[in-house]
Amino acid sequence: MHIPAIGLGTFRLKDQQVIDSVTTGLELGYRHIDTAQIYGNEAEVGKAIADSGVARDSLFVTTKIWTENLGRDKLIPSLKESLSKLRMDQVDLTLIHWPAPGDALPVSAYMEALAEAKAQGLTRAIGVSNFTIAHLRQAIDAVGAAEIATQQIEIHPFLQNRKLADFTRSQGIHVTAYMPLAYGKVMQDAELQRIAQAHGVSPAQVSLAWLLQQGFAIIPSSTKRSNLESNLRAADVALSDADMQAIAALDRNERLANPDFAPRWD
Repeated sequence: MHIPAIGLGTFRLKDQQVIDSVTTGLELGYRHIDTAQIYGNEAEVGKAIADSGVARDSLFVTTKIWTENLGRDKLIPSLKESLSKLRMDQVDLTLIHWPAPGDALPVSAYMEALAEAKAQGLTRAIGVSNFTIAHLRQAIDAVGAAEIATQQIEIHPFLQNRKLADFTRSQGIHVTAYMPLAYGKVMQDAELQRIAQAHGVSPAQVSLAWLLQQGFAIIPSSTKRSNLESNLRAADVALSDADMQAIAALDRNERLANPDFAPRWD
């Protein structure tokens, strides 16, 4: 399955803010929209998509199953509720948002339930998010690597997550980078500013281009039209090998998404 390389993230966007962001994004040409049950904005995302007039079959829509809904009895009903909010019969991709906190449930149980959701036609593809190497191995054992369309993990210049990204790709599984701009921190970095200046672009575009050139999909979010537009244009930025190496040297294992229920990271 082809996942559009640049998507529109909606984490932390609520109410009219998310409606405006998605509406503007669709106007600018985004066709990949990423939401999640825990974001509390599926209904607004669904409204923006419905009102946009963009044909459903030209869109790629992702949602994610929250930890409270990982039980076999809850996963499919929760996805049906998400579909109802999104005003859709099917999403393109459904991810397990986080492994079960404390591994209270076996990975196989919720991966099999997710595979069943796909078999029922509720989602075109399935995948995972925030899985460690150990969790990913268990997911592969449960459903097969070929069934896992992507692993969505935090990657930006300050957290390059190489061990996990490399392992994921070694299994033939695509990687999607979330928080690719490190909550805007990339804008303040002197090295990224230097590279951006040399290319006549912004540090944000440099960070996104660095990810795209590695073959990752990206899901930056923004509420500003100008930023939504420039994020989309990151695909036109061509970084040199020297640029890529300079950015690789910025890794400092600075993890921003690390809730108390997170797994023990690789």
